[in-house]
Amino acid sequence: MEEDLFRFQITAEQEEERIDKCMSALIDSLSRSFIQKLIRDGQVLVNGVPVKANYRVRMDDDVIFYLPKAVEPDIRPQDIPLDILYEDDDVLVVNKPKGMVVHPAAGHYSDTLVNAVLFHCQGNLSGINGCLRPGIVHRIDRDTTGSVLICKNDNAHRRIAGQLKEHTIVRRYRAVVHGVVSEEEGRVDASIGRDPHDRKKMAAGVRNGKPAVTHYRVLERFPGYTYIECRLETGRTHQIRVHMASIGHPVLGDAVYGPRRCPFPQLEGQTLHAMILGFVHPVSGVYVETEAPLPAYFEALLRTLRA
Repeated sequence: MEEDLFRFQITAEQEEERIDKCMSALIDSLSRSFIQKLIRDGQVLVNGVPVKANYRVRMDDDVIFYLPKAVEPDIRPQDIPLDILYEDDDVLVVNKPKGMVVHPAAGHYSDTLVNAVLFHCQGNLSGINGCLRPGIVHRIDRDTTGSVLICKNDNAHRRIAGQLKEHTIVRRYRAVVHGVVSEEEGRVDASIGRDPHDRKKMAAGVRNGKPAVTHYRVLERFPGYTYIECRLETGRTHQIRVHMASIGHPVLGDAVYGPRRCPFPQLEGQTLHAMILGFVHPVSGVYVETEAPLPAYFEALLRTLRA
């Protein structure tokens, strides 16, 4: 595989930072997990020697790393209909349906959003996140519906990734949660990391978790349930689901972080919808905002709760 060589020297301001954090700050288009994989694969050398992800850099350290060049993904394009909310030569915003996985992974190498956009964009997608996630700059859970932003080239990907890192992208979700939320609005500020008791789950307030902030406000109250809007300040894995569960209001239908039995079995997963997505266009600099309408199942649930 062809590789690009990158090299930089550590300054006094960077001293004592972990090598993965330092690299992430310097190259905002690469995720921390991707950088850690490069380190595990021996692609990152400090003073000519491979290091581990927890290595703390020192002033004048000479850092060299090899970044694999983007390759054509060995993933089959599929003619799957897309609900397109916005599209131009640089970006694409789609309204993802419930049950669709965003990108291929173990057990899901077909019928994903990536398979669909590969067909739609004829392979014209950014390659920064590797062959399994072409164009993918962020994602939502399989059973979460709504807006996903796709980047068609590396320039757009880098600029959008920068906005994600600076928390300037607007992301507003709609959800129905268990219980009656008493306050009109609130803020959950609790780090999120792997649950030490169940590695398949995330948890709030765990040691070494990443900072996470969710803002919420009440839209409607029903007996035993509340319809809310959530605004993400950060974008951690399962963030809304974990944060709302941590304050005693798990998302309705979420069997992982809420009750195992759902009183509305037709939901088939959590009642969570990524409705509003706003970003500064990576080329024109114009603010773009899209709105994904509530899916039919969500509208039907609200009608039932209002009856």
